[in-house]
Amino acid sequence: MLVPVIRRPHASLGRVLDDLGATLLELIHGDPDQVVDIGGVAIHDPLDEPALPRQALVLGIGVREPDEIALLLRTLGRQRAAGLVLRSPVAVTEAVTAAVVESGVALLGLTRGASWAQLAALLRSLLAEGDVGDVGRETLGGMPSGDLFALANAVAALLDAPITIEDRNLRVLAFSGRQDEADRSRVETILGRQVPERYSRVLTERGVFRELYRSDQPVYVEPPRTGLDEFSMPRVAVAVRAGDEVLGSIWAAVREPLSEERTRALCDAGRLVALHLLRIRAGADVGRRLRADLVSTALEGGAGAREALTRLGLADQPVVVLALAVLDAGPDGDPVRVDPGVATERQRLGDGLAMHLSALHPRCAAALVGNVAYGLVPVADGVDGEQRAVRIATDFLDRVGDRVRTVVGIGPVARDAAGLAAARDSADRALRVLRSDGGQSRRVARLADVYVEALVLELRDLVAARGDRPAGPVARLFAYDAQHHTSLVETLRAWLDAFGDVVAASAALYVHPNTFRYRLRRLAEVSGLDLTDPRARFAAMLQLRIVSPPPGPADPPDRAGP
Repeated sequence: MLVPVIRRPHASLGRVLDDLGATLLELIHGDPDQVVDIGGVAIHDPLDEPALPRQALVLGIGVREPDEIALLLRTLGRQRAAGLVLRSPVAVTEAVTAAVVESGVALLGLTRGASWAQLAALLRSLLAEGDVGDVGRETLGGMPSGDLFALANAVAALLDAPITIEDRNLRVLAFSGRQDEADRSRVETILGRQVPERYSRVLTERGVFRELYRSDQPVYVEPPRTGLDEFSMPRVAVAVRAGDEVLGSIWAAVREPLSEERTRALCDAGRLVALHLLRIRAGADVGRRLRADLVSTALEGGAGAREALTRLGLADQPVVVLALAVLDAGPDGDPVRVDPGVATERQRLGDGLAMHLSALHPRCAAALVGNVAYGLVPVADGVDGEQRAVRIATDFLDRVGDRVRTVVGIGPVARDAAGLAAARDSADRALRVLRSDGGQSRRVARLADVYVEALVLELRDLVAARGDRPAGPVARLFAYDAQHHTSLVETLRAWLDAFGDVVAASAALYVHPNTFRYRLRRLAEVSGLDLTDPRARFAAMLQLRIVSPPPGPADPPDRAGP
């Protein structure tokens, strides 16, 4: 299978090569202008059937042999892929060249030293344009809104120097072309998408960042004299501000200080980059809210469910529902506190779930709805959707680790929009059982796995809503314990949980078996419970599980009962 990594890009292959060429990618053979819009990015997996988005850019990880390359190119050609990226150097034989011409799939090389993860992250920044439901692009300063790569190239042209746009944590958000004109430290920074720690430490010790963030004028930075031979070219940097908030910075690799005209151009560029960064931030928030509205509407299963599924790209196909929650709840799964840190973790995990699902299928949707993050995963014909969802959820929880306790409920496959509401309800029921258990016994479950536990919780809700109290023999035991400070109810509960095994039950209560047998006889005398009657045992067990104990000995024990 070809596992999708990125969705809904709107850029040509030529644009990708213009922005990432020389530093990361090289065109080995083919016509980059043949494909106008790239429809997605996918990872090649030789063990599964290909399922490519339209005009995909395929990452051929581990593909090396010429015959294998030629075969893959022809397969991708039938799938109407845009290009194939392989690790350089690529062995180009006559068979490979013929396959490129025959398939129409361009062949690209990824430079040595760059990881596939870095390439996928860069492509996400470059290609993933537009918000959910957007029909057009707006512009800021003549540049497409939020297109930092186009902006970086424009600023580089004004300054006649390769530049990077970085956030406050020195992560590279975008970079211009001509990076081969800079020094090795710049290339290392771009390949890692982060300023290496040894460079940032030197700049911090020299007070560069303090001066940069205090001033609204560019700062000229001489390279270190000793110790960092890779850092050989001076830099000019300017802070990117929105009011008093520093959003990031622009760094230009230069050979001499900028002229007055270019200094003004860099200051103007800083203000323009700030507008784009704010637009990206606002667009992400708007996109998140819109996606949450669409997912919520689809899960309600009402009149707007089909339209919501259409906008999410999930119409007319079976879908399985995942429900993820952070364990910040009481024993019944109800929130017991409002913690801003927990709310942040919910949003973080919701975004992580969305990214995880998008890497598995080109049309997945996930959003935080209330306190639960829901995921909608399309299911192919002949696939056990629930089992696949269990594997997906388990893999996700393994990746996020145990720092935050998280559980996932799985609903059945919904065949159409009308079935989504029931699928969500099933996922919620499974999730509630997991939350009530605190994730102790399992972290992922289908409703079928915890069906009885779900029924018990729902019976408990019904009994609580009616205000019922224990009745009959169980009520008499509660009253006796409250009056005489004994533990007959605890004894009965342990005996029932042990299926009548006195040795096991006494060990659970840390008492001698003979003492336990005496307590059994005493509770039978006090309550009138026939321990040999299976119906009486079941009634007692059910009451102990679903009916709340009386508030105190003052209340008559038989006042109310089911």
